[in-house]
Amino acid sequence: MRAQLDCFPCFLRQAMIALRFGTKDEALQETILKSTLEEIRNTETSKPPAYTTTFIHRKIRQMLGIDPFREIKSEYNRIALGLYPSLKTAVEKSRDPLWMGARLAIAGNVIDFGIFTSVDIEGALKKALNTQIAVDDFNSFKEAVLKSDEILYLTDNAGEIVFDRLLIETLNRLGKKVKAVVKGAPVLNDSTMDDAEETGLAAVCEVIDNGSDAVGTMLDWTSPAFQKTFHNARLVISKGQGNFETLAGNEKTIFFLFQSKCDVVSKELRLSKGSMLLKKS
Repeated sequence: MRAQLDCFPCFLRQAMIALRFGTKDEALQETILKSTLEEIRNTETSKPPAYTTTFIHRKIRQMLGIDPFREIKSEYNRIALGLYPSLKTAVEKSRDPLWMGARLAIAGNVIDFGIFTSVDIEGALKKALNTQIAVDDFNSFKEAVLKSDEILYLTDNAGEIVFDRLLIETLNRLGKKVKAVVKGAPVLNDSTMDDAEETGLAAVCEVIDNGSDAVGTMLDWTSPAFQKTFHNARLVISKGQGNFETLAGNEKTIFFLFQSKCDVVSKELRLSKGSMLLKKS
């Protein structure tokens, strides 16, 4: 994907969301917001929007001196964990637990504080289970899963990682060895190793970090160890819009599970905003 002109006002909106989470000092908010304009001005429209977003959030964290999303991440981890027991039962009692686990994983992708300031998780769950998926490659997904002994799973957001845990536990029950990937350092409300431990994911499967604080998965910015792991993976499950932006077109077998939450991505996909996808690369 390439950044579009419509991304520019969104960059500003994302910066304001981060600043309002990070400080109540309006003078500081103004100073930092004006500082991020340089990153926005230098946007390379030949690259995905995630490139510019990464630079913006690095600047914000540097100037605030904190991770502005730390508290909201823990809050939504707790909220999602509160729903976990009933959702686990729903998956296990489903006619096809893999189908149910995938649907719930897509539903969890609504927990995105780069776009939203609050999230109705239970409403998102109802939508996921009662709305048709716009791009549904589930049959190919199931076939690929059943043929693969090992799966690389790229997580996205905190809170959402609990829904990933449900799908990963389902994959484990199918005899699959899953390696989950989190960010190497904070960016937005993306999952890090702290979130994997806080939500119990680290007890379910092997969890590694990608050595990067970039939005999505920009392979050139990840660690050599992760690049080797990614190169050797035969099947990749990729969560979230940022990972789709940065990995779409990769020749590897990747299944993208996400919600199309912005106008630019929706237009690129020729889908309505808010569409849910289980899309094969």
